[in-house]
Amino acid sequence: MLAVIEQTEVGYTARMERRWKHSVQKVWSMLTDNDMLAKWFVELQVEELAIGGLMKFDMQNGTFEEMRITDLTLNSVLEYTWGEDQVRFELYPEQEGCRLVFQEKIHRLTDHTSRDLAGWHVCLDVISALLDDRTLESRQSEWNRLHPQYVQLIERLKERG
Repeated sequence: MLAVIEQTEVGYTARMERRWKHSVQKVWSMLTDNDMLAKWFVELQVEELAIGGLMKFDMQNGTFEEMRITDLTLNSVLEYTWGEDQVRFELYPEQEGCRLVFQEKIHRLTDHTSRDLAGWHVCLDVISALLDDRTLESRQSEWNRLHPQYVQLIERLKERG
């Protein structure tokens, strides 16, 4: 299912949910342990896990973009800047595992928004596969399948204005 995108007073919020039969602690480690992060988002790493701490994005050209951690509750909430935007992961324990709520707070819709949302969608699918000891055949194929759907979704939002 594609992200649900809603207009807010200051932009938009894109939301995706996943339910997994894995503990909050196991999913949390996927988001915050650099060894686990490298398995689903090789360019991303935790520099300092604290409010005001840093996430780093390897631009693959010798430079890094620094993203500030703006909210953090261990095993529950991780939020950090993402360019002009913010991404937020929330974990909720459930009887048979946990629920992850991903949100991207989008300042303004750009041509890159659909790329980011398709990318986050694939990332969550990769986390799911890793948790279940599966692999996705091709991340790029999944992204190629999802990206046009997100382009259409963003275009409809822009038309509504």
